[in-house]
Amino acid sequence: MSVDTQHAPAGLTDEELATLDAHWRAANYLSVGQIYLMANPLLTEPLRPGHVKPRLLGHWGTSPGLNLVHTHLNRLIKARGLNALCVWGPGHGGPAVLANSWLEGSYTETYPDVTRDAAGMARLFRQFSFPGGVPSHVAPETPGSIHEGGELGYSLSHAYGAALDNPGLLVACVIGDGEAETGPLAASWHSNKFLDPVDDGAVLPILHLNGYKIANPTVLSRIPETELDDLLRGYGHEPIHVTGHDPAAVHRAMAEAMDTAADRIAALQRAARVGGATDRPRWPVIVLRTPKGWTGPAEVDGLPVEGTWRAHQVPLAAVRDNPEHLRQLEQWLRSYRPEELFDERGAPRPDVLACIPEGARRLGATPHANGGLLVRELPLPPLERYAVEVDKPGATLHEPTRVLGELLQDVMAATADRRDFRLVGPDETASNRLQAVYGASGKAWQAATLPVDEHLDRHGRVMEILSEHTCQGWLEGYLLTGRHGLFSCYEAFVHIVDSMVNQHIKWLRTTRRLPWRAPIASLNYLLTSHVWRQDHNGFSHQDPGFVDHILNKSPEAVRVYLPPDANTLLSVADHVLRSRDYVNVVVAGKQPCFDWLSMEEAKAHCARGAGIWEWAGTEDGTREPDVVLGCAGDVPTQEVLAAAQLLRRELPGLAVRVVNVVDIARLLPSEEHPHGMTDFEYDGLFTAGKPVIFAYHGYPWLIHRLAYSRTGHHHLHVRGYKEIGTTTTPFDMVVRNDLDRYRLVMDVIDRVPGLAVRSAAVRQRMADVRQRHHVWIREHGTDLPEVADWSWDG
Repeated sequence: MSVDTQHAPAGLTDEELATLDAHWRAANYLSVGQIYLMANPLLTEPLRPGHVKPRLLGHWGTSPGLNLVHTHLNRLIKARGLNALCVWGPGHGGPAVLANSWLEGSYTETYPDVTRDAAGMARLFRQFSFPGGVPSHVAPETPGSIHEGGELGYSLSHAYGAALDNPGLLVACVIGDGEAETGPLAASWHSNKFLDPVDDGAVLPILHLNGYKIANPTVLSRIPETELDDLLRGYGHEPIHVTGHDPAAVHRAMAEAMDTAADRIAALQRAARVGGATDRPRWPVIVLRTPKGWTGPAEVDGLPVEGTWRAHQVPLAAVRDNPEHLRQLEQWLRSYRPEELFDERGAPRPDVLACIPEGARRLGATPHANGGLLVRELPLPPLERYAVEVDKPGATLHEPTRVLGELLQDVMAATADRRDFRLVGPDETASNRLQAVYGASGKAWQAATLPVDEHLDRHGRVMEILSEHTCQGWLEGYLLTGRHGLFSCYEAFVHIVDSMVNQHIKWLRTTRRLPWRAPIASLNYLLTSHVWRQDHNGFSHQDPGFVDHILNKSPEAVRVYLPPDANTLLSVADHVLRSRDYVNVVVAGKQPCFDWLSMEEAKAHCARGAGIWEWAGTEDGTREPDVVLGCAGDVPTQEVLAAAQLLRRELPGLAVRVVNVVDIARLLPSEEHPHGMTDFEYDGLFTAGKPVIFAYHGYPWLIHRLAYSRTGHHHLHVRGYKEIGTTTTPFDMVVRNDLDRYRLVMDVIDRVPGLAVRSAAVRQRMADVRQRHHVWIREHGTDLPEVADWSWDG
């Protein structure tokens, strides 16, 4: 459907049109002022170079279109009494959203020094993209925002995440046409196949086609409208087009488009909620075509600007030095007729505010954009209900994630009425052994089903789509609006969201410094199908580097846990699901794993984060150990315990200490991470001068980086993944990377003073087993019997 701006029906009265236009002009004026001015906000005197900022930063091109959307959302919300949230996707659209927040009063309520008068307007202008001020994009500092606009591609998935389990919420999402070219955005169009019209809210995408990126045309603005329609209809949407450049005509068309979209959404929800309709809805999408830099300078220095890529950032770049640019800026600002928009004190006049809804219905004041105000404690059951019995270490085996799945099933069941917990992942819930959750909730699905399908449910809260970006975006939107969740993923492929988690961590770090932002539930990753048990899928599936990436980030916001067995995984899961304002990464295996600690022992060990397993070592407490075997991760822990067992048999006089690390940040100094150890703690655990052989789940240099400043660092030798992998046997993976028990024994002999000569025969036997292993697997295709059938006999 197209709304012809030349002959649009007169849905608005002339009075309504005048007030909408006044609001839009005021927002445009404030947007330009933020980019350029540091004084004389109301132009009460002729503009001088000293009134202009010395560094002109910001993005004008997208701002008038965003202002138009904000103005018309205000009208829609007020007229229909809606609860709404808007996700602003175009990059660096900050001037527009800040302007509208100031106009509606939510900005002043959040920052009382930025008053709704001339003095406050001056502060609003000066602080924008200014040292000590606010960013140029829609950042955490912006009231009403859940979306960090600095990186493109995630707006639509965030919007759908916000709408999930929010049946009374309309989430508008403005998508820039540059942003629409990104892979994450393209995949997120499919989110409408997962949106339940009964239990979820609605998402109204608004594709803003202003034609250009920073220096090039955009793809979707240059393809024929019929082709774009086919694309959007193929995605399952019904497009409504608004196209034009004459403000009055566009206002009328936009009002009609908004009303049409809202009517369709209401009808679709009514059909599902009251009429029992089960057909997948075809939701509306608005395609808005307006000029880039609309209402700005038409031409600068003889070159066209409005409606071109030159309007993207700062159209007049030399205002302080070029009198003609200064004259054009003043003419541009005065074209909005600020004297009609603001009174002599600088306050917005009544006509400007006529379209704005009241209270929490304002887009800058909705509690859905400050999810910590809405979040409730998750009803977590006692862990003892799921704990595996451990009479002695290493006597039984369990699949840790399968045990965790039983806990998650009960969390799903306990939140069935509240609907504030979701499990997301790329097609891997059952593969990751979490399928017990299907006993409480199926997989969200609105598309067609076949008899062979399993666990698909129109109202399900398990979400699977083979797009890690979309999973991440859904969960971020869900958490930021006050709910809880867990992202389960193959370890190697969580790297796909490296950049997205960067942005979320930056968001969390910033919000910690904003007292008005209430803490939200943590973003929790469960990484399984990990590097050491991807022997069947091969090299492409073997990458433990996400932990390195996370530990590069803000220490106050990131946590990494490597539980070595089922009970420690339960303890860690309980902790991260209760936590707030963190990104928690939990790495745990799904294959059968020895049970080392009872539930009580697991809780104590996880609370410490790192500790001595006295039962595994051979030190007697009368002297320092001769060597420390450290480990972090399930497979490295097993290899260290197997090595300790070999040392007890082969070198019974050697005093061996075994230290297991669950919380990897414990290795950092206490001044560098809140979970870090003091030097006294670290030296007490690992000693200050004895050899430490550390078997680590991931890349070995991470452990060196974490512990580089410790007294005994030159005695630390780390074994881990060395980017050597293939399709092979499980034990061959550790052998290829020199993490196996036999290599660890050889390392001990090489590094404990005096052992190299005295224990040369032992070392030779270890090397011989490694050689026999290579021959055996090539002949039999399985691991050596003494490895495959190994058990702890300490």
